[in-house]
Amino acid sequence: MLIGEVARAAAVEVSTVRFYERRGLVRPTGRTTGNYRQYAEDTPLTVRFIRRAQRLGFTLAEVAPVLALRLVPDSVLREVLAAKRADLDQRIADLERMRDAIDRLAAEGVDPDAPCPVVASLATAGPWRSEGR
Repeated sequence: MLIGEVARAAAVEVSTVRFYERRGLVRPTGRTTGNYRQYAEDTPLTVRFIRRAQRLGFTLAEVAPVLALRLVPDSVLREVLAAKRADLDQRIADLERMRDAIDRLAAEGVDPDAPCPVVASLATAGPWRSEGR
């Protein structure tokens, strides 16, 4: 497949495929006689996976070992996935705390003498908040 075909099949711009190639996430399998890059037939699937993983909060650095499953020992993959799972669990807990605070505000109204429950819910967020996210 040529890069334009990969981009169309993955519903992304050609520049996205090129960016992922520069990051080492996709690789051409060869060149045509006209020196155009050729990609494997499963490259659009890889590109769609990368895009979806990014939407779910994975960084490209976290996606790379997942793409290299054939090369990465199971123990390393399990560590990456366990860390991501813990991060997701913390985010879910934070979002649930915030939702509960919003529900309390909607049901009880605002007490001008009390701290805002939404702000309080975020102030008690987990350690991942301090990492600049």
